[in-house]
Amino acid sequence: MPEFECILRIFVFLFGAVVGSFLNVCIYRLPLEKSVVYPGSACVHCGKHIPWHDNIPLLSYFFLRGKCRFCKKTISFRYFLVELLTASMFLFLYFYFGRQAILLPHLIFISGLIVATFVDFEHRIIPDEVSLGGIVAGIILSIMIPQLHGYFPQQQGAPAYLLSAWKSLLGVLVGGGSIYLMGMLGDFLFKKETMGGGDVKLMGMVGAFLGWKMSLLTFFIAPFFGAIFGIVVKIRTKESLIPYGPFLALGALISLLWGDPILQWVLSGYGLYNP
Repeated sequence: MPEFECILRIFVFLFGAVVGSFLNVCIYRLPLEKSVVYPGSACVHCGKHIPWHDNIPLLSYFFLRGKCRFCKKTISFRYFLVELLTASMFLFLYFYFGRQAILLPHLIFISGLIVATFVDFEHRIIPDEVSLGGIVAGIILSIMIPQLHGYFPQQQGAPAYLLSAWKSLLGVLVGGGSIYLMGMLGDFLFKKETMGGGDVKLMGMVGAFLGWKMSLLTFFIAPFFGAIFGIVVKIRTKESLIPYGPFLALGALISLLWGDPILQWVLSGYGLYNP
């Protein structure tokens, strides 16, 4: 492997860890409606400012043995997990997409999914800053990088950025609309709220980045994982409500990486598949 490529991969991993550190701030502060910029990082127990040498992604958790330097209370393992997960996903997506323009929007997309997943698991909400902000970011990036939806500037016909923008907007409508209609049906059948508005907006974000086909695939994939988790939770705690955002995020990740082969496998026998 060329030396430059090796250095680049290390940089991508480390950059992902740094982004993961910021995502931890978002996961903690967004549900509390606090600024993610100011003030600087502080211990959630004693409120002491965390110096830079105690805030090094991945490493500081081990140096401090998972405890605050000042109050000695335990630091949640989630901080290390998010940093490692983000760094690993950044490196994986770099391997998957290479040095293409579409790598950047997908890194932003996966970062939003990570924040939504951990916040929803803990607070049963999905912050609008992630979902609505993700919809706006997905549309803007679709215009700036039409390759995100398979269009290239040199193609003949309508400008690629307009085609890409339309595909992104259609993805928002189909993605958000599908989960909204499912929620309405669930509310009617079970006489209680079955789908939160955050899930609707999160699926809109998925559609903005992945387009309408992959948002529909996400819609059908997510319930399989959600059902398994729901059964386990029901057996262990008797709870019937579960956070659905994490399973939409997992379905979106599967659609991003393997959506085309899955659609081809499912639809090719009926002559319906058209990439």
